[in-house]
Amino acid sequence: MATRTRTLKLLADGAFHSGTAIGSKLGVTRAAVCKTVQALSAAGLEIESVSGRGYRMAIAAHPLERRTILKALVGVGISDLDVEILEEIDSTSRYLMQNKKTAPRVCLAEAQPQGRGRRGRAWITTPYHNLMLSMSWQFAAGPAAAAGLSLAAGVALARALETYGVRSLGLKWPNDILVDGRKLGGVLVDLQGEANGPTRVVVGIGVNGYLGARAAARIDQPWIDLYRIMNSAVDRNRLAALVVAELYRMFEDFSARGLAPFRRDWERRHLYQEQRVRLDTGETSVVGTAIGVDELGALVLRTAQGQRETFHAGEISLRPA
Repeated sequence: MATRTRTLKLLADGAFHSGTAIGSKLGVTRAAVCKTVQALSAAGLEIESVSGRGYRMAIAAHPLERRTILKALVGVGISDLDVEILEEIDSTSRYLMQNKKTAPRVCLAEAQPQGRGRRGRAWITTPYHNLMLSMSWQFAAGPAAAAGLSLAAGVALARALETYGVRSLGLKWPNDILVDGRKLGGVLVDLQGEANGPTRVVVGIGVNGYLGARAAARIDQPWIDLYRIMNSAVDRNRLAALVVAELYRMFEDFSARGLAPFRRDWERRHLYQEQRVRLDTGETSVVGTAIGVDELGALVLRTAQGQRETFHAGEISLRPA
């Protein structure tokens, strides 16, 4: 285990630990401890340093533990998943897409400096505090069989967060999780395959566990994190197990029946359902009432002329009545 991770585990309780005590426990010098703490701070972690007392995390962190996550998954009947935890990776989804194994796999990262959001945006995080994971699956059919998958994954993520204790969350088409109008998490889907199959799919999940001041200053949209919702540090291992379990069940159901088992649940959670909205597609803007999604996950709008129109991509926002 890397010295950085071992140091973080010691600081994770939120109490003060002297550099000497940390060095003694890890078998490294006090200077090495100081250098490690500086590296963690440079990565965006908020670590207090007080002369005579030592170091402590401003907000307690829960490092990811493979054994804990696997034990929780086995407890709900899931024992055939390959779970990997990386210290740092540019993108967990890209990492899985480059791997040609067909069996379901999960990759989690403590730090992901090049995480991706929708439409080429960056997913900004604070290392060791947020949930960044991807899960791969293989469909026997071609890419068309995955139509609507991002919506089903959004439902799975919402269910996991609700089980964790989050209330009053909702979905924004096509793949955002919002609480009180502020973004908590999102879903990104990557596909790889021929028209006639098989198709490898990777679903990427990002959830704001805790965003430090440095990361928050870079975000240009309303946001919220689990720490501020629940007023406590996030048990990322429990949350990771909940999310992975829901994704696993989602993939099983989706493989058999597509979006159908999730469609009404998604519409029930859609924050803009039956609301007047504007959809920006990049080329045009359309105003209408959001009345649901079709069997492929496309947004269905009823225009002012009473026509039904479907859209497979775009940015949706509320429009004053």
